[in-house]
Amino acid sequence: MPEQQRREQLQQEFKRTDAVAPGIDPLLIKHQKMAMNPFRFLRGSSGLFYADIKNSVLKLPELLTTKIPLTTVIGDCYLSNFGFFTEEGSSGDRVIFAPNDFDDACVGHAVWDWSRFAVSILLAADYCQGVKQRRYANEEGLALDGVQVVTAKDAVAAVRCFLTAYTKQCQSILDEPELRYSVLDDFPKNHVLKPVLKKAIKRSAKGEDFLRKSTLAKVADLAARPLTFKQDPVKFSRLSEELYKEVEFTFRPYVSDDILDIVTRQGAGTGSLNMQRYYLLVGPKDIHSEEDLALCHLIEAKQQRDSAPLYFFQDLSPINRLNAAHLTVDCQRLMQRRPDLVLDEHYWNGAHYLVRSLHHANVDVDPEDVCFAEKAPGEELAEYAEACGRTLALSHSRGDRRSLRFEQAVVKYLPKATNELVQACIDYAEQQKTDCELLGQLLGQNLGSDPQIETA
Repeated sequence: MPEQQRREQLQQEFKRTDAVAPGIDPLLIKHQKMAMNPFRFLRGSSGLFYADIKNSVLKLPELLTTKIPLTTVIGDCYLSNFGFFTEEGSSGDRVIFAPNDFDDACVGHAVWDWSRFAVSILLAADYCQGVKQRRYANEEGLALDGVQVVTAKDAVAAVRCFLTAYTKQCQSILDEPELRYSVLDDFPKNHVLKPVLKKAIKRSAKGEDFLRKSTLAKVADLAARPLTFKQDPVKFSRLSEELYKEVEFTFRPYVSDDILDIVTRQGAGTGSLNMQRYYLLVGPKDIHSEEDLALCHLIEAKQQRDSAPLYFFQDLSPINRLNAAHLTVDCQRLMQRRPDLVLDEHYWNGAHYLVRSLHHANVDVDPEDVCFAEKAPGEELAEYAEACGRTLALSHSRGDRRSLRFEQAVVKYLPKATNELVQACIDYAEQQKTDCELLGQLLGQNLGSDPQIETA
């Protein structure tokens, strides 16, 4: 596609999804964050991703779109949308590793998730290589002396590990159907995810770091009675008295305790950066001991946009006609073994809102966590990709619990199309690098290692 035509397509797609066309309309912070590197670009451009599938810019193997039954898919399946959290939201104690973001979930083709995750692995490796080489900003401020970074060859090998692990998990479910209700809740001692699991367990309600590092401890003043949100004007803004009362009245039926405080959350995420969201601090007003603090938790009421694939693939399933928040809730409940106990949807002020817990022990995985290592970074990335393949297969398999047709088709057809799929993802990763540069040109930004790029 000619560069000028692609530039115009980027403007058109971002205007549709974000109501702002880069290079024409005023600067949007979301686009500024996306232009920092191609991995960030991928995170924020899910609409473009599905436009490119529709228009065969990303050429998915026909075998995988015609022979494998539809299932519930994540829709925005990339490296950082897997992590550790407690089953049943803040009401549970068991920490598991699984997909953790269902904002773009719908009924669709499993290959959408496979390909988006594969491209994210390739771009995560490129990002970390670029940080090491000072082509991209070091967002985490990591000390990189003495650490090695994955190679492009390592990233391709990790993609293959992901697809192989996915297929093997489907075969295991064929051999023992009850395995679709299993979860990943432990890893070998030297596994790349073992220390991350330990960190999450420590932040759970019964963990030793709950009062210091849990999601609740990070945002709430635990010494206040009743509890309140910390003063953090970068992340939170206070509501007017009138709006506070309206939000409290609107969302009180969805929580089992008192609403102790409410703020507006600012600057969260990349793909949904411009969506309205409220944080509700929930729990008993009377706190008598530190043990009682475990009864408090955070609820997010987030304005929900339509699932990214559905603008281009409207007629795959009647289920996808549900409103955006309702569809997310239903898909998440299917894909998770024990879903959040606070998970619902509400229509308010002309928009659909998703109501859900923010887990105490929520720990995400970033590219820096799995692409840098003191030794053998390629092996660690492969371990991570393998774990993601297993847990994604479990999530997809729960979309139809009446039969094994999905798993049978995966085992039969995915190995036959793996080489074609991997090459398509490699080609599309290169397209995303070009697109990121084009976005930078539209914004008039320097995509080098400028540390002054605004990220909040």
